[in-house]
This record gives sequence, structure tokens and C-alpha cells, in this order.
Amino acid sequence: MVQEIKDKIDILNFLRSYLPLSPAAKNFKGLCPFHKEKTPSFVVSPDRQIWHCFGCSKGGDVIKFLMLYENIEFFEALKILA
Repeated sequence: MVQEIKDKIDILNFLRSYLPLSPAAKNFKGLCPFHKEKTPSFVVSPDRQIWHCFGCSKGGDVIKFLMLYENIEFFEALKILA
């Protein structure tokens, strides 16, 4: 069930609803919402359906982003995404 939810959600479109992202080669980048920064170090890989911040070392999938951004637990994030 978890994989089904992740497969149905495009991470790029989902994260763009939370923050502006600009093309960077085959990936997209923006300012990390989890720490203060002036130079974008938050990278989204649509091919791999993951994100990673090279500034604070946080990263993961769409579920992990929602958990961190909204400060919620795993199952609460799953319910929202479902």
C-alpha cells in the first residue's frame, strides 16, 4: 500500500505545491525549507522520486518530506497522501 501511494504521486508536482523549484540539469533545485540558506542546496530528482538537501543532509521520498514539513507521524502522512 505504501508503494502504491508513492507510485501515484509525482514528487516534483507535490513539492512544487510547497516551494519554488528551478530546473538544474535533469533535476530541480530550490531553497531548503528545513534550514536557512541563501544558495539553493535542496535538490529534487524526478527520475528517482526523491529529494535531498546538501546543506542539512536531510532527504527522502514524498512521505518523508511531508512528515518533516508538517511535523507529523508516518501514518498521518500516509493518510494525507492517500
